[in-house]
Amino acid sequence: MTICDDLFGRSHHRSNKANAFRHALWNVLICQKTLKKTKNKKKSIIWTKKVTDLYEKMTQNEILEQNMDLHNNEVGRMLFFDLFDQNEATIIDFLNKKSQNAIKLAKTESVHNYKDQLVYLEE
Repeated sequence: MTICDDLFGRSHHRSNKANAFRHALWNVLICQKTLKKTKNKKKSIIWTKKVTDLYEKMTQNEILEQNMDLHNNEVGRMLFFDLFDQNEATIIDFLNKKSQNAIKLAKTESVHNYKDQLVYLEE
C-alpha cells in the first residue's frame, strides 16, 4: 500500500489503472516472499492464489470489480515467473509500464478476454 500511496496517492483505491498495478504488484511481492520459504515457484504461486482469492471473496465487491481484482491478481502471479529474481524497483517499473497499457473494460465485458493483460473499469 505504501508503494502505491507514494506513486498514486489515494487513486489506487478506485477501479483504475493504478488499482490494476496494485493488485499485480501485491501478488508478485507475496510470491517473492513465499519463494524464500517454499524454494518452489509453483508452490509460492499456489499459496499466494489461496490467500489473495480468499481476501477478494471476503471484501464482497461488486461482481465485475471482484472479477477485475481476481484477474489482475492472476496476471501478477503469471508475471512472477519472469520477475521472481528482480529487485523491487525493477518490478515496480515493469508493472507501471504494463499498467499504462491496461485494457478498460465495459461494464458488462468479461475479464477472461484479456488473459495476460491488466484490466480496469474507470479512468
